[in-house]
Amino acid sequence: MNFERVVFGFFTILTLSLNYAFVVGGVEIHAHHNVWILTFTIIVNLVAIGLKLGDRSQTGALLLASSLVAGLLLITARVVWIVAEPGGGGGPGPGEMADIVSIATGALVANIVAMVILVGDTLLSRR
Repeated sequence: MNFERVVFGFFTILTLSLNYAFVVGGVEIHAHHNVWILTFTIIVNLVAIGLKLGDRSQTGALLLASSLVAGLLLITARVVWIVAEPGGGGGPGPGEMADIVSIATGALVANIVAMVILVGDTLLSRR
């Protein structure tokens, strides 16, 4: 078993899972979406991007591209959260929350694409 592939797969699956955990819930309801899950998703996604940088294959390029898209969208969602949060710390309003969740859903799609590519590459690889 290749430990490097295990770590790579772990961070890719963890990014997808955390992204899904953030997106699930009512789109406009602030209480259904935790800012710390979004922040942790960004951190894990950045680690996954770092792990994908060394791969020079075509599959590696697609995995890196999908992770970069997911990272950009997650960071954008976090910036929107920071800008939209009022000074009292009550969280973004319903309209802003819908925007944040929509952007994070785009990142979820990019993470699903990465997972499909990863699983497909794994199934096609020969021992």
